[in-house]
Amino acid sequence: MAAPSPALAQADERARLLEAAVRAAGLLWRELDPNDVSGSWERERIGDRLLLAVSQAQLLAAMSADDYADLMLAAQEIEAEAAGKVNAQALAGVASDGRDLADLLLQPVVTTAVARAGGAAPAEAMNAGIGALTRIVGTQVADAGRAASSLAVAARPGVSGYIRMLVGTSCGRCAILAGRWYRWDAGFNRHPLCNCIGIPADEDTADDAMTEPMAYFRSLSKAEQDKAFTKSGAQAVRDGADISQVVNARRGALGLDAPGRLTVQERQAGQRTGDRFRHLQRVDAYGRSVAATTEGTTIRGLAGKRLLETSSATKRVNGRTVVKTPRLMPEAIYDLATNREDAIRLLRRFGYIL
Repeated sequence: MAAPSPALAQADERARLLEAAVRAAGLLWRELDPNDVSGSWERERIGDRLLLAVSQAQLLAAMSADDYADLMLAAQEIEAEAAGKVNAQALAGVASDGRDLADLLLQPVVTTAVARAGGAAPAEAMNAGIGALTRIVGTQVADAGRAASSLAVAARPGVSGYIRMLVGTSCGRCAILAGRWYRWDAGFNRHPLCNCIGIPADEDTADDAMTEPMAYFRSLSKAEQDKAFTKSGAQAVRDGADISQVVNARRGALGLDAPGRLTVQERQAGQRTGDRFRHLQRVDAYGRSVAATTEGTTIRGLAGKRLLETSSATKRVNGRTVVKTPRLMPEAIYDLATNREDAIRLLRRFGYIL
């Protein structure tokens, strides 16, 4: 399908938010003392300020999901009444895999310390840190927007799924997925800093550069093709090879995964820093390990209040009273729900739709 104007507008807005968030994070990072990163992180309250900036960007990225879904469906003449509104607040201030966002934002400091311990000069170590911070901030803001769009689709039983759309310059892994239709409960596979978005839809005719792999390939210059698909891979496609087979033979979906599941890069980063992602909130539900979060589970929070309606069990954590029932992340709900009605019930219970 040719990308409708609401999708293009949404992609542009998300890109601006992501760029602004990364830029703000970079300015805060430059306030650190290269010779005393941990100390200046505490003195200048960089972590607190980063958390506020990223949370605000996540909120803004998620706020337009309902309007975007309605505009997209209207453009396709699809009628779908919403069972509830997306609660954008539920996606702000928490990492997309359920871990504490503040802990995740501290990872670049660890990256910098490890680089220094390995003999890197202060400037080199700081560059490693800002690289990690850029990946984290950009990915978390983009994930919040995609999660909100997913919730908007899930909350509209009249919509069966979404189409993956490329935004700007994309890698070969994403390019071969352009235009594919996914069920409403399918996780959105992405890599760090991935900027692809979903278009609420029931089907695709795949005739646009942003939703059809070969159309996208032909829209690139030779140099851009070589960069996205490697020189030999791009030449093979130009010689008539199937684009999907070329990418899959070389890299496949390496590094692509849905939020809540660690990407290859994230696992490798954890192994390099010695952090085995112990802050990930993983719980066993119905015999499966799923992503959950403690964010919003205080007895005063929306999710906390709703969970208390079915369970009165609470506990004290860091001076706060929280419900014992873990709050499942949206992707975990999609995995566990038996049907659309069940998913909407759970999304409402855990405070993701109002």
